[in-house]
Parts: sequence; C-alpha cells; structure tokens
Amino acid sequence: MTENPTGPRRPATTLAARAKSLPPWSLIAAGALTGGLLGGGYGLAQPPAYTATSYVVAVPTEQSDPASALGFAQAYGRVATQLAVLGDAPVWAGVPVRTLKESVRTATSPDAPMVSVTATSSRPDLAADMANAVSRALTRHAADTQDSTHIELQQFARATRPTAPSSPSPAVTGLVGASAGGLLGGLTLLVRPRRTTDQPGRPPSVPGPATAADVRGQL
Repeated sequence: MTENPTGPRRPATTLAARAKSLPPWSLIAAGALTGGLLGGGYGLAQPPAYTATSYVVAVPTEQSDPASALGFAQAYGRVATQLAVLGDAPVWAGVPVRTLKESVRTATSPDAPMVSVTATSSRPDLAADMANAVSRALTRHAADTQDSTHIELQQFARATRPTAPSSPSPAVTGLVGASAGGLLGGLTLLVRPRRTTDQPGRPPSVPGPATAADVRGQL
C-alpha cells in the first residue's frame, strides 16, 4: 500500500474544533481587516474627483421686488442644465452637452436669491470651466428674458480651479471599510448559535432502572 505523498489529512472535525476555540474578537478583527483591504483597494482604483462652484445672484429691477427675485432664483436653479438654457456652454467648456448635464448640479437657498453651480470632473481645470460656462449661459438666458421677468442675474463669484480632490482618499475609504467589516463581524458574533455546556458528541444522560429494593420501599 502506497503512502499519501501529501501527508496525512487533518479531519474536518479537528479544523472545526480549532475554529471554535478561537477567541470571539477574532471574528471582528477578521471582518475589520477584510473591510479595510476592500475599502482601500476601492479608493486606489477610483480616479480622484475635483469639484468647483460658481455663484450667480438674482437682482430685481425697478419694476420688481426682492420676493420675485427669490422666486426666479429658485426657477433658474431648476432649469440651469436644460438644453434651451445651456446655449453655448458646451462650446465654452469644451465638452458635450451630455457631460454638462451629468457633471453639473445646481442648488438654491430659501432665504437668498442665489444659485450655486457646481461641476465635478477628474480634471480640476475642467471642473472650473464647466461651472463658469453654465453660470455664464444662465446669466445670458436671464438677460434675454429680463424685459418680461424684470429680474437680472449677475455673476456673484466665479469658480476657481480646485487644489485638492473632493473625493475621499484611499485612507478614508479603507477606514470606512474597516469599520463596516468590524460591524458585520460583531453582528455575526451576536447571531451565531452559542455552544451548550455539554461536551460535543456526548449523549445525554438517562437515569437507570430502579432496583427491586427501591420499588418495595416506595410501596
């Protein structure tokens, strides 16, 4: 009979017993380590994103009032990325209309007649160019309809080239992944079945039959 060249195999019961003998915190540590590696790898694989923001403000003319300016600022913020409003913005930014619609977001304030135009790109200079191009197109569109709206949009602040990415760094994504992995490990530790005090594989004890003497004593 030939011997196994790979050596004797360990029974599965021995491996399971060793796994059960590990301390409870090892499951949390393993989850945190796995989550940290996955989160750090995700942060390294994703390209950095840069964000630039420009601002325009709605100014009422002599035939209007501040309340109307606030209402028109809300309206301009909702239609800023529409094709009819963008106009020459794709030419000024040097990107297609689809890129502007996907990369530019606007926001308004309920208290101030101001519209913020935020652009995100993997290139810092392109992020600033897109934000400024949409702001310029928005102010030009407002100027074309000023006779009917009596509201003028003015450039309040131009977008500048960002110096640091706005996306999280690999260290941050790794920390978030480690926290999530540790949390999942702790939850798994809470819901796993607990071992009983009896030894595994030991049959339950059954009382033996009563002797004849014990039976007579009970009668």
